[in-house]
Amino acid sequence: QVQLVESGGGLVQPGGSLRLSCAASGSIVSIYAMGWYRQAPGKQRELVAAITNGGSTNYADSVKGRFTISRDNAKNTVYLQMNSLKPEDTAVYYCNADRLRTMVHTHLEVWGRGTLVTVSS
Repeated sequence: QVQLVESGGGLVQPGGSLRLSCAASGSIVSIYAMGWYRQAPGKQRELVAAITNGGSTNYADSVKGRFTISRDNAKNTVYLQMNSLKPEDTAVYYCNADRLRTMVHTHLEVWGRGTLVTVSS
């Protein structure tokens, strides 16, 4: 069974920084893309940033220049460094693994349970 476990959320003041981590565990052969999504109260879940196993990245316009996604393929772990945080970044952040391959499955999509990020003074 494949699981994604996020960590690093919390309360931070505007202008502050946080680093989120997400580790995938289980009988994983490979993961094509890993990413972070977020969902604020009353809003739809949206892509924040994603990275492929080759290192290609994609960011939401609202976080470009402030957030950086990185990945350790050997550890099946993805990180999100969030700087210059704003109150509008407040949301539950979810980790996603897309086109995950195991010994049995070839195109799994897996979600973490989410970690809350609150930006407030």
